[in-house]
Amino acid sequence: MTSLNDLRDNPGARRKSKRLGRGIGSGKGKTSGKGVKGQKAREGVALNGFEGGQLPIYRRLPKRGFHNHFRKSYAPVNLGVLNMAIDAGKIDGAQPITEAILIAAGLADPALAGVRLLAEGKITRAITITVSGASATAKAAVEAAGGTVTTTVAPKAKPAAAAAA
Repeated sequence: MTSLNDLRDNPGARRKSKRLGRGIGSGKGKTSGKGVKGQKAREGVALNGFEGGQLPIYRRLPKRGFHNHFRKSYAPVNLGVLNMAIDAGKIDGAQPITEAILIAAGLADPALAGVRLLAEGKITRAITITVSGASATAKAAVEAAGGTVTTTVAPKAKPAAAAAA
């Protein structure tokens, strides 16, 4: 039996580090394999994107598009998935369904701004559901089954030019 003071790594488990700048006989002496002087021979160099003085590609290419940092993303929940969750007993269809219930049942992502009800699939029973938004088709399908849909976020107002056309 070996004692704790005899424990060693397996042979080859740890590689020895290269000892830089320890004489020309080592092959990594004097400049330590960094060539001669200049920025790249120094510590803390970061020349990512530098193309030798020519105009870099990120400046040659045109900038396009726009990313809205304030845009809200909603978790999509389809009617078919909701119906299957009610059938499986994850959600009580007799009680009013809220976003918190959908998140607890694992149908929606809690990191997103809310839930949007979409019309893929069929709903077979009358339900009362309150969500951030719902497509017109999903609303019509729930109401056709005898249920009600309440949305907490008002739909975007269409521009006057589009409404007049």
